[in-house]
Amino acid sequence: MSSFLTNHGIVVALVCAACAVVYGLLTTRSLLSLSPGNERMRSISRAVQEGASAYLNRQYTTIAGVGIVLFVLLIFLQNIAVAVGFAIGGILSGAAGYIGMNVSVRANARVAEAARSGVSKALSVAFRGGAITGLLVAGLAVLGLAGYYGLLTLAFGDSQKTAVDALIGLSFGGSLISIFARLGGGIFTKAADVGADIVGKIEAGIPEDDPRNPATIADNVGDNVGDCAGMAADLFETYAVTAVAVMLLGVLTFTNATQVALYPLVLGGVALIASIIGTFAVRTKTGNVERALYQGLIVSGVLAAAAFAPITYWLMNGLHFSSATGSAPGWLHLYLCALIGIGVTGLLFLITDYYTSTRFSPVKKTAKASITGHATNIIQGFGSGLQATALPAIVIALGIFGAWKLAGGGTTGIYGIGVAVMGQLSLMGLIVALDAFGPITDNAGGIAEMADLPEEVRNVTDPLDAVGNTTKAVTKGYAIGSAALAAVVLFAGFRQELAAHGGTAVNLSFGINEPPVLIGLLIGGLMVCLFASLSIDAVGRAGGADFEEVRRQFRERPGIMEGTEEPDYATCVDIVTKTAQREMILPSLLPIVLTVIVGLIDTQLLGGLLIGVIVVGLFMAILMTAGGGAWDNAKKLIEDGAFGGKGSEAHAASVTGDTVGDPFKDTAGPAINPMIKVANIVAILIIPLIK
Repeated sequence: MSSFLTNHGIVVALVCAACAVVYGLLTTRSLLSLSPGNERMRSISRAVQEGASAYLNRQYTTIAGVGIVLFVLLIFLQNIAVAVGFAIGGILSGAAGYIGMNVSVRANARVAEAARSGVSKALSVAFRGGAITGLLVAGLAVLGLAGYYGLLTLAFGDSQKTAVDALIGLSFGGSLISIFARLGGGIFTKAADVGADIVGKIEAGIPEDDPRNPATIADNVGDNVGDCAGMAADLFETYAVTAVAVMLLGVLTFTNATQVALYPLVLGGVALIASIIGTFAVRTKTGNVERALYQGLIVSGVLAAAAFAPITYWLMNGLHFSSATGSAPGWLHLYLCALIGIGVTGLLFLITDYYTSTRFSPVKKTAKASITGHATNIIQGFGSGLQATALPAIVIALGIFGAWKLAGGGTTGIYGIGVAVMGQLSLMGLIVALDAFGPITDNAGGIAEMADLPEEVRNVTDPLDAVGNTTKAVTKGYAIGSAALAAVVLFAGFRQELAAHGGTAVNLSFGINEPPVLIGLLIGGLMVCLFASLSIDAVGRAGGADFEEVRRQFRERPGIMEGTEEPDYATCVDIVTKTAQREMILPSLLPIVLTVIVGLIDTQLLGGLLIGVIVVGLFMAILMTAGGGAWDNAKKLIEDGAFGGKGSEAHAASVTGDTVGDPFKDTAGPAINPMIKVANIVAILIIPLIK
């Protein structure tokens, strides 16, 4: 079996990836055969589809222009193999987000229609819609990596290092799409949300998703391009970046180059099969939606953990160092590293759920603080976000330390951390499914409201939407944790590549006692804060344009509020689309341009920058996503009747807090994840210029 995996590991990974893609296609066919409801429901769903497609088409056109320039530069900076990998990574990452978005905007009406038959049926339809995105993202990631690696090994023969170097280009292509998708989608969704909430709820006093609100369709479009397409591109990139970094470290550290290069690909492939099986465990007879979703994740995790043991034994038993003394880590140690990754995932889910769910103290305190006004709501929510950074940081630190020690410390310890991240990412298919479940159920509730469906339908879609908000929050926590761990491995890859290209002892050392390193740390922290600032400013400007348009329509067309005149939804969608496209360019290019400039000045300065980006980025991302989630769910808790309910002063204060938290949790916070990895990937790619 060991010989079979060593010789045919690529085939195993490709077959598993093909199974995930086939699952996605078959489930899509089954889903689209369901009824999308009456004509009014179909009309609303079509409007969301058209808006989402128009946005992504324009976004990918913008990215393509940047991508062509970078493709040409990579040919001269690296080689044609790296440039082709860059194109493959970008195309597959974009395809994952585009396909997932197209499925989710068609699943929404079908979930609303299924809600007529109860929670169990609606849950099944909503989760299957999310699972299509999740399995396609994971399947395309493994397919792209294993397929291109197979072609490269045919081209370069036994030169595993050359083949893996070319895969760095693929990971950079995924990173480019990810940062644009996360940022552009985040700007769109929160700008639309600001217009819908401030003018609709506060000024006009109409409910959320009221069809009289001109920003409602834009808001529903934003849920899909931000939370569905954005998260898909984000985790595709994380998976590709981490797998390539682990492969790079492996071939630089051990003599068993073929085995260590195949290991993360085979792990990823087997985890896809576990994820497919896990989707069938998502069902409920009692109506407990959250439990049904998490039992699917648990089943996948248990199956993946069981499958990792024999694979690790067959591929990784008997490792030998490339140039070192001592003994390499045994297969059992590496297997335990993979289990640490799965454990870190579970703990991050629990911690994020605690800080963002309406069931627990942080959200309840934020909601209660709304009674005394807008300022106290903001203070409490921000405080919860700051507090929420502590436990994830401790969990990540313990995970890093445990994996590092198990794998023997030093360079092999870093490889162990990489294996832990691969264990963490093994659940990516199900986790993206949980995230995509959120916008699907949110849209389903909106369609039920706008189509004036019976109250019993909203009694089904509202609980699904509430759980969807929680799953979106916890998957963001997962994405942040995986980004931080992946960045540690990427930084180690940067140092290894620097050494392989003839770096001196000085520029391989990044001690804080060296002034260039300290300066780099400050610049790295500055880059994160500036990136977040530009992102939030962009939401403010785009949101301002949107709610001015909503105000104009209410002012100039009084028939809208009277129900005698249809609002102009398309104009709001168009305004937010154009603004988001314009605003995403500068912050998206910041980590590329600044990293290159710093790298050309000094290698130690660049190393310090990367460390600063990792540390400051981790805390800023958790603060923003957890704090924003607390503000959001505090509003929902009040809307469910707590502390005065809808229309109360506490409700008005909570809407303000939610509006502040929106760009935190859905724009700047999540976009920091790809920003961290882009900076590290760019640093590796420019080594030929700075060695």
